[in-house]
Order: sequence, then structure tokens, then C-alpha cells
Amino acid sequence: MQVLYEEEGELKVGAVMAQAQASLHVESPHGRRSKIKASSVLLEFEHPGGAELLAQANRLAGEIDTDFLWQCCGTSEFAFRDLAREYVGREPSPAEAAGVLIALHSAPVYFYRRGKGRFQAAPEATLKLALAAVEKKKKVQEQVAAWTGALARFECPAEIAALRDELLYAPDRNKPETKAFEQACKDTGLSAVQLFARCGQLPDPHDYHLGRFLREFYPRGTAFPPHELPAAPADLPEAEAEAFSLDDLGTTEIDAAFSVRRIAPDIVRIGVHIAAPALGIAPGSPLDALARERLSTAYMPGRKFTMLPDDVVACFSLDEGTTKPVVSLYADCSESDGALKGRISKLERVRVAANLRHVQYDVLNH
Repeated sequence: MQVLYEEEGELKVGAVMAQAQASLHVESPHGRRSKIKASSVLLEFEHPGGAELLAQANRLAGEIDTDFLWQCCGTSEFAFRDLAREYVGREPSPAEAAGVLIALHSAPVYFYRRGKGRFQAAPEATLKLALAAVEKKKKVQEQVAAWTGALARFECPAEIAALRDELLYAPDRNKPETKAFEQACKDTGLSAVQLFARCGQLPDPHDYHLGRFLREFYPRGTAFPPHELPAAPADLPEAEAEAFSLDDLGTTEIDAAFSVRRIAPDIVRIGVHIAAPALGIAPGSPLDALARERLSTAYMPGRKFTMLPDDVVACFSLDEGTTKPVVSLYADCSESDGALKGRISKLERVRVAANLRHVQYDVLNH
């Protein structure tokens, strides 16, 4: 005797070598022997041989119109042998019964499995939705294949180009564009950066590295959200000395200045004045949260990304001709030997007499 049985979702055949109440020892057409549960047996037969039965059954299953088979089922649960009998109009041969079983087994969208050899046709409305989903998935797969082919020829489809930064820095692997791009990388043996470069989508390596930096440290972009301007405190005492800053020509946010004033015949008071925007930004305010998130200004050749918005920086920048709140450190030094005679720090306002530039003094030195 031979049996058709299910094992791990796959239909298999085997010749019975020994049989117990709850199990069978079978030998596959390839000579492999195994023990199976009796409950997994779906069909018993004598002829033809197992391999021939599967071959005939698969040919018959390929000829069956799945939609027609679904229409023949009605709405009630049924056994595959009963459906096979109705389908062929007589008692089915083992190969015919197995062919109908394979057709049912391979069409889960049309037929729900309800137990050992039993099925139920999917409701019409559910089937329509499922078939639409299958068709949509098929079209997506075709599109993915088309995109992959184009990328392999180093032609970048517009849909892929539009997602360049995302694909380079934070790909969403649920997107079909990502699947196509990563498959193309695999097929060509190129990295994401190399493939985009070959497709002409990454002309400047600087753009790539800058983009990676911005993606990591400014994930929500470098622009600042709408905000209110802080009010600089006006009740601080004003420094007795005027201050001067000394910076490069490209410096736009003046955050430090100095002052020098004689306070005694041999004593000079040197002041270091640091801009103090924290005096106008309340703890826990939106601007405070923004400053805590950014922590500092990021500098690089030719550009920078400031910690605070430009209009907030302008409120506290030590610009020439303005009086701004600062943290001041004063060191009293002997003019004759430079010895430190005293020091003091304070919060105050200082008037900025001039913003000096290095280039002015570089020219003088030469």
C-alpha cells in the first residue's frame, strides 16, 4: 500500500513498510525512510507508483481552472475527495483525487483549509479583495524587477532618484524602491554610494558626506522652528570699560570680546567678556530646549550650523556699537612685571567699541 500525506505543509508520497495504530513507517520514491503520523495521511492507494501518481496529479492540477473549481464548491465545508468526485463526474482515480487536492492546496486565496483534507471556499467579497491584493503585489514585483534592471544598466529611475538620500542614509526596507536598489547593488557588486555615483546621481563626494553628517546630527533638518525672540535683561550694571572683539572676516556671531583699562599707575585691568544669551532664555522654554538639543554650533570650511537661530544670535552678539549682556572676568595685572594682583567676575552689560578683524593686523605685520 502507498499513501499520500502532508508533512510540514508539503504533500508527499511513500510506500508503507510498517503500520501501527497511530503511525506508519514509509519509504519515499527516493528510498528515504521515515515515520509519519497516521493522522497526516490524506489518501491511500495501490497504483500507480508514488512518483507516477504525483506526476499525474500535478499535470491534472495544472489543467484545473481554479476559479471554476471555486464556483463548484458552494459555501459549505467539504472534503477534497467529494469535490474530486463531483469534478470528474464519477468515483475519482487516486491520481484525479490527488490532482484536485493539489489544486486546492496550492490556492489558499480561493480555499481555506479546515482540517485533514477538508476545505472551504473563500467568500466572494473576501476573494475579490485577496485577488486584488495578489494582483497589486504582482505589479509591484514587476516594477521592482524593472527598476532593478535599469539600475544594473546604470540608469536611475526617477522614483529611485527621488529617494536618494533615504536610500543612502536610512533605507526603509519595506519600500519597493529599497528592494530594487538593494537587489541592484547585489547584482552589480557595488555599494549604495558607488551605484548612485555610476548612475550620475552623486557627482560630488562632499555632498554625500555632508548629507550623512546632517542626517545623523540634524535628523529634523537644519531649519529652526518658529520662535519668540528673547528679551535681554536691561537691569544689569554697565561695565566701565569699552570692549573690542577680534575675529576672522567671516565671523558673524561675535561671542567674545576684551577690554583693557588702567586702574592705578602700575595696574592694568584686563577684561574678558563672553556673550550671555542664557540670561535672556528662560529654563524650560522652547529656545532652551532647542539650545539643549543642538548643544553647540557646528563649524566647517565655508559654512556653519548655529546652535541658535540667527535672530536670537543677533540679540546677544557683541556687535560694534551695541551694549549687550556678558559674563566678565577681570584680571588686575602689574604693568611692570605682569604679576596677577587680583581678579573678579561678574554679570554686566558691556558696550562694544569695535569689531576688529585679524586681516587688519596681518597686513600691518607684513
